[in-house]
Amino acid sequence: MEIKMLDLTKIFVSKDKKEVHAVDHVDLTIPSGKLIGLLGPSGCGKSTTLYLIAGLLKQNQGQIFFGEDEVSDMPPEKRGIGLVFQNYALYPHMTVRENILFPLENLKIEKTEAKERTIEMAQLVGLGEMLDRKPKELSGGQQQRVAIARALVKKPRVLLLDEPLSNLDARLRLQTREEIKRIQRETGITTVFVTHDQEEAMSISDEIVVMKDGVIQQMGEPQEVYDFPINMFVAQFLGSPQINIFNGEIKDKKIYANGMMIGKSKLPDQPIKIGIRPEGFIVDKEKQSEFKFEIDLVETIGRDTTLIIEVPGNEGSLLDKLTFKAIVDASEHIKAGDWVHFNIKPDKMHLFNLEGKLLK
Repeated sequence: MEIKMLDLTKIFVSKDKKEVHAVDHVDLTIPSGKLIGLLGPSGCGKSTTLYLIAGLLKQNQGQIFFGEDEVSDMPPEKRGIGLVFQNYALYPHMTVRENILFPLENLKIEKTEAKERTIEMAQLVGLGEMLDRKPKELSGGQQQRVAIARALVKKPRVLLLDEPLSNLDARLRLQTREEIKRIQRETGITTVFVTHDQEEAMSISDEIVVMKDGVIQQMGEPQEVYDFPINMFVAQFLGSPQINIFNGEIKDKKIYANGMMIGKSKLPDQPIKIGIRPEGFIVDKEKQSEFKFEIDLVETIGRDTTLIIEVPGNEGSLLDKLTFKAIVDASEHIKAGDWVHFNIKPDKMHLFNLEGKLLK
């Protein structure tokens, strides 16, 4: 089921009577059968967008379509949605079976069919042997899977997940997100997954939608958005460790970062911001590069070494220092205090104007 939003806008009015555009003229098409991650910092509008799709909030303007059907003014119960919140909201006095079955009783589904669907959904989420347990007897991940089964048992047209892993510990988050991806693939249901966790979104989604201040910044396959960010916000939001940002300039077809030449460009002379991914640094063993720094701290985990470097700011002050990270192979055997020359991988370097827009 394709979901299409046209000029979708949601405005809230604050206590001091100011209008806040939580979702600001959004045009977005979510392809049928895909798992799409809505990603961004708190307050970016991702959950509001989800609630507009669900019908829990009413848009100020714009339209929402499920396939060919406009659902803009349709109540939630008639849209054919399955909704899962970060709070599992299971009935503690009911068994797993009863929790999954409950929506079907409200829909007055025939008892035999309802029981068959309940067992089918429990098996789909890997809880076929736990139908007679109560929520308190389940782990957090298992409780979340009950909530997903309860949402899917209605055979919704779309599945909406709002921060579904936030209440789980790190191990269960990893396990449950793999389960969500498996379930989505097996059912083929169009799914919208809201999260502020970029690792979560990139690992689970077919495509991600990065939002800021109610506006879509970029949409695409996770690796594509990571490799080709459209602006500095997207570049900084995706990646761990975060992309390094340097003050720089283009002069005489050369790129300078912190006054040191790091590459060439055909762009006109101008001041710029330079984004370099931590994995974009190459140790220049010949020491020909003028892009060199003294290493302040070294962290080695497995085959990777992270070099942490602090660069003084104006007039040598460390009060406005730039701290950046370079990831290199542990075989380089670099120590704190060493001076290291770097070359930069061109595909890991992004040039932005002073407003943060990508230069092409």
